[in-house]
Amino acid sequence: MITLQVQYFAILREQRGLGAETLSTPAATPGALYEELRARHGFTLPGDRVRAAVNDAFVDSAAPLREGDRLVFIPPVAGG
Repeated sequence: MITLQVQYFAILREQRGLGAETLSTPAATPGALYEELRARHGFTLPGDRVRAAVNDAFVDSAAPLREGDRLVFIPPVAGG
């Protein structure tokens, strides 16, 4: 288990009801963590539609996570 700080934006923030949280997880990658959170919180976006940033840098969904990382999940942004 590792402990991470996770932030949510837009629809993910709305669906979670929080902007950020600290959590412990067995997930080793952003993709695995998103799927864990999707199951737990009922996120409607599939994992391939969400980008992840770890410690302020965009990463691949298979990037390794480490104790204390700051992770941000960013859904697609619609504009006009």
